[in-house]
Amino acid sequence: ITSIRGVRVLPDPSRLVPEAVPAESAVAWLSIAVVAGLVVGLVTGWPVAGIAVAAGVLVGPAALGGEAHRVREAATADAIATWADMIRDTMAGASGLEESLIQTAAVAPTPIRPQLDAFARRLRHQPLDVALDGLAANLNHSSADMVVAALGAAARLEARDLGPLLARLAEAIRGDVRMRSRIEIGRARIRTSARIAVGITAATVVFLYVFARHLLEPYNTAAGQGWLIVVMGVFFGAGVMLHHYSRLEAPERFTLRHTTGERVR
Repeated sequence: ITSIRGVRVLPDPSRLVPEAVPAESAVAWLSIAVVAGLVVGLVTGWPVAGIAVAAGVLVGPAALGGEAHRVREAATADAIATWADMIRDTMAGASGLEESLIQTAAVAPTPIRPQLDAFARRLRHQPLDVALDGLAANLNHSSADMVVAALGAAARLEARDLGPLLARLAEAIRGDVRMRSRIEIGRARIRTSARIAVGITAATVVFLYVFARHLLEPYNTAAGQGWLIVVMGVFFGAGVMLHHYSRLEAPERFTLRHTTGERVR
């Protein structure tokens, strides 16, 4: 009945894996989690342990890690600020806006160079506002939206004094990156403590299962599995809270669109 209605039952696999994992690797990551859960469940005979291991493989890296994603976000924001400075300096040399965009795309910072290369190619056969919309979608970053909005407004209003605005935007973006870096440094100690706690707990359980299995016999009963659910619930609840409180809420993305009936959000 669900398939006939066209309703999705299972979530998109890419939403269940760490952000650092490419979307094309989502199914492989899910498969690893399922296999790990089955192995633990069959070896121990504890279905709750198998489910917990599978869920831990899925959500553990996101709850206790994510440094690579945060570093990549900071590098992207800093690259966008550098690109804004490059546009300002190029326009100061008596170049037009579109010409400056094409020139800076060829020497843009590495984190955003592929997106800017595609933007420069589109700009050769598309109007500037349409190409800017595509650039904002490809960069998918709130800092990029601010720069794109400024460029779109300058193109539509034929503004000539764009340099000071781009300089202020670059300074604001770098200030945001510095603020986030200070916050992440303070939170790194909490994540390290959480990793140590989880690692010691897992190592203790493995040690007891191998060398003192009789101490874990109460978990072989239905009541023991019920208490194991409580223990795992505490661990996963703490992980969810840690992940929630460690995230920095980015401002809502907006894109300046020069089309009839649309507005700037």
